Amino acid sequence: MRRVCVFCGSSCGSHPEYRKAIEDLGRELVRRGIGLVYGGGNVGLMGALADAVLKAGGEAIGVIPRNLMAKEVGHKGLTKLHVVGSMHERKALMADLSDAFVAMPGGFGTMEEFCEVLTWSQLGLHAKPCGILNVLGYYSPLLAMFDHAVEQQFLRPENRALVLTHQSAAGLLQALDEWRPVYVEKWLDRATR
Repeated sequence: MRRVCVFCGSSCGSHPEYRKAIEDLGRELVRRGIGLVYGGGNVGLMGALADAVLKAGGEAIGVIPRNLMAKEVGHKGLTKLHVVGSMHERKALMADLSDAFVAMPGGFGTMEEFCEVLTWSQLGLHAKPCGILNVLGYYSPLLAMFDHAVEQQFLRPENRALVLTHQSAAGLLQALDEWRPVYVEKWLDRATR
């Protein structure tokens, strides 16, 4: 993995552990020689993540729509800040620049962005791992919903298995690095014909 895209909140949330976990993730990315791609903001968990990566000497690439530059306060100290025209362009560029995706605590935008790249994986539009850093069990209700969708036969078990989960940054990055589900071999074979 050269770069990991991290989706996270423009708020720091209600527990200091969220900020600590995102700073740990930033340092772990740099320790492993992996660059960061994220939403480009200088506030909340987004800003804390970028600052941790930059402080540790790593690469931090932000992608932010023009209309969010003021709200999310585009980070001025990044390795590169792409200012794009829309959220659609933001998500497409973030996906193109990244080799894997991670969700940290966040709101609707964080969950929507993660679920979109997860859906793209399910549909075979990319073969990149998707993981959740489940800090303080923040995503446990969502993971339970995914399990419920399997039980109700709206989600196949092999697609549910696309969501890697860990409680530590090192553990999640290791799982992302080792990820290679069987069906991806079939997808890659079809794509090269």
